[in-house]
Amino acid sequence: MEYTTLGDTGMEVSRICLGCMSFGSSDWRDWVLDEEEGKELVERALELGINFFDTANMYSEGESERVLGEALEGRRDEAVVATKVYFQMDEENPNSGGLSRKAIEQELDNSLERLGMDAVDLLQIHRYDDDTPMETTLRALDDAVRRGKARYIGASSMWAHQFADALHTADSLGLERFATMQNHYNVQYREEEREMLPLCEKENVGVIPWSPLARGWVARPHEEARSTTRGESDEYAHEHPYLEGGGREVNERVQELAEEKGVKMAQIGLAWLFRKDWVDAPIVGTTSVEHLEDAVEALDIDLSESDTEYLEEPYEPVRVSGHD
Repeated sequence: MEYTTLGDTGMEVSRICLGCMSFGSSDWRDWVLDEEEGKELVERALELGINFFDTANMYSEGESERVLGEALEGRRDEAVVATKVYFQMDEENPNSGGLSRKAIEQELDNSLERLGMDAVDLLQIHRYDDDTPMETTLRALDDAVRRGKARYIGASSMWAHQFADALHTADSLGLERFATMQNHYNVQYREEEREMLPLCEKENVGVIPWSPLARGWVARPHEEARSTTRGESDEYAHEHPYLEGGGREVNERVQELAEEKGVKMAQIGLAWLFRKDWVDAPIVGTTSVEHLEDAVEALDIDLSESDTEYLEEPYEPVRVSGHD
């Protein structure tokens, strides 16, 4: 396993972050692993040297956090644990979502209880809240850090101008600033290269992309993308513009390069991300130990400059996706 410093936090994290959206209960989504299978994945991740885990309060309505917390029992100090707040947790309680002080404080407490932890290493806002002033959100997050309930704070998909404003607000008020950005980025969706990623590089913000394999579109030929349980049931995956513009040709070139090198398409997609200096650790979600092991092996794939250019050449601008 390779490790890197996460932004300017000083924390050393594995170059692969295990995404825990697939943990919890298949009652929430058909493709979600049940409890014991999720714990087995965490155990294997630790054996492989992965120490970075990303979950959210909304995943399986809190069950993902509980499963992760139990899986890490006795090994908490080895792990860097990230969770998220924003999406509404209780349909009958409007204050169970959003980024008001009330929502952040009560949902963080609920997350810590499910995780069985006194503090989370990274507390992230899952999306931007148009209804709450950023200053209000930042003050609540700053208090969470000062009270020892979160060690660092992070943000997720938003417009670059919103993130720049958030960083400026924190600096001008002397508040904890966002240390990480969890954004939508992969070889078939590169709109973040225009503004957000250069901003993160300039501000020394750690980048931990979600959907590094484009919800499976990078992992298999585009004509087979719906052939999995998730592909058939995850309608959100088909809202993204992965096959728009030059997306089909990018996908075909990933397949061609994988065949040439004798590896899997998913490994080429991850190897492409590992070459990007502004990426700290892609968040890899999986439902199998085999795919997790494949992801780790991708660290050893050496893409040349010409390989990278070949993969990137067909890309065309597409509509922005993932901010909502």
